[in-house]
Amino acid sequence: MGLPRLFYSFRTRLLLVMALLLVATLGVQFYLNRLEQQNHSTLIARQEQALTGSIALAVGLANESITSGKYMYQLEEERSRSFLTEQAGRVDNVLVVRQDGRIDDSLAPRYRPETISEGLYHYFRIDDPEVQLPKLVDVGEATEGFKRLLPSLATTTQPTAGEPRTFVIPLQTTNAINYIVVVLGSSPVGEGTLWEAAEPLLPTLAVLLLATAIAAILVWRFTRPVRDLARATQRVAAGDFSFRVPGADRRDEVGRLADTFNEMVAQLGRMRELESQVKQAEQSAVIGRLASAIAHEIRNPLNYINLTLDHLRTSLAPSDPQKRAVVERLTLQLKAEVARINTRITEFLKYTRPASLDVRPLDLRETLRDALSMVEMQAAESGVETRFEEDGDVPPVLGDRESLRSLFTNLIINGMHAMEGRGGRLTVGLSAADGRARVRVSDTGMGIEADHLPKIFEPYFSTKETGTGLGLAIAKKAVDEHDGAIRVESKPGEGTTFTVEIPVAGRSDGG
Repeated sequence: MGLPRLFYSFRTRLLLVMALLLVATLGVQFYLNRLEQQNHSTLIARQEQALTGSIALAVGLANESITSGKYMYQLEEERSRSFLTEQAGRVDNVLVVRQDGRIDDSLAPRYRPETISEGLYHYFRIDDPEVQLPKLVDVGEATEGFKRLLPSLATTTQPTAGEPRTFVIPLQTTNAINYIVVVLGSSPVGEGTLWEAAEPLLPTLAVLLLATAIAAILVWRFTRPVRDLARATQRVAAGDFSFRVPGADRRDEVGRLADTFNEMVAQLGRMRELESQVKQAEQSAVIGRLASAIAHEIRNPLNYINLTLDHLRTSLAPSDPQKRAVVERLTLQLKAEVARINTRITEFLKYTRPASLDVRPLDLRETLRDALSMVEMQAAESGVETRFEEDGDVPPVLGDRESLRSLFTNLIINGMHAMEGRGGRLTVGLSAADGRARVRVSDTGMGIEADHLPKIFEPYFSTKETGTGLGLAIAKKAVDEHDGAIRVESKPGEGTTFTVEIPVAGRSDGG
């Protein structure tokens, strides 16, 4: 499989998109984490700077107290601003503890030496129960001496940012070792509102939402062709072979599947059409054979009846003139009925038998005038005006003379029947357009109901009590055999117009 074809693979593209989405998500998350680390490092550096400054100030204050002989609170009173106020949230207290455990000085009032009398003081000890210190930050040898003074004090080597803790700094004086104890209170680091805690998670949430949205779009895009195929199979299963699945122009597996599916549906449609044609041909063949057998069995008695009537009318007629006239009238009526039955049998055979056309160039003027002349006498008796109209020069058509003559005769006779008993006008028009000869047969008769129009070309459908329903069916068959078209327009009470189009010699529908 070449690289371009591999790229157009549905699975390959889906994997590439998901991989890009994963890389983009990890990249954005990595960038955000780095940014958070930088912010965190900056915050810790500021805290360490502030803590170092606070401890340095506290040690400096305690050292000044030791060297000057003044208490730290006295030095505080000389300052313009209190040290504890200045270091609020950082330093809770600063103690000066001798190596024997006595608290010689305290910045906070609760541990300061108490004056009992002049020259007599009460000192707190670092191991007194009322003296409460947070965890000691153990830095090794520097804090060993202080730990021996207060072994019960909890220690830590890795203090947590923001928690209270104790720092001890040994200070060697001329007389002994003093411990400067700096007590740090809890820091606001790590505390805050719920929104402040959730705020760092917002970028991650945004990345996840974006990734989810992109994944949803991809899933919708990639599953839509599958949904279209599922709907198409339902329509095909219902018998609709005209439906085509969109997306056949895609170059991946889904496009090939859609194209194959459309080709399969087209083949099924053609097979269904061929099956219908074969079934219809089989039915026509069966009906044709049956019709020929029936026609043969019926026409033989009819011929005998017709000959017998002729014999009765000529050889056995009564000598009485009145009776002869009655016999003449009755035999002629019977012969007319026999002729009508023969005509119906002929129509039935024409419809059921396969076409056998003698196709040659024909001038439709002659065919139409011949068909119209057959009803001129009947039209005159019925008060119907007949008219032949020709619009321009119409080229010859390719057709069978007898088939076309029967076609137009059927249409003209239908028009005459539609005006029976009411008179009117029958017009036959001939023109040419778009490589086709156009024949219009119009009458001003009773018209056809709208509900009946779709059925008039169906076999055996008739609105007349004595009709067989084969006249227009035979006409439609003749038009189809000549690769033509026939349509009808009608308004009840106003009349009907049949339009027949037949390709002229040397031309077809495509021009």
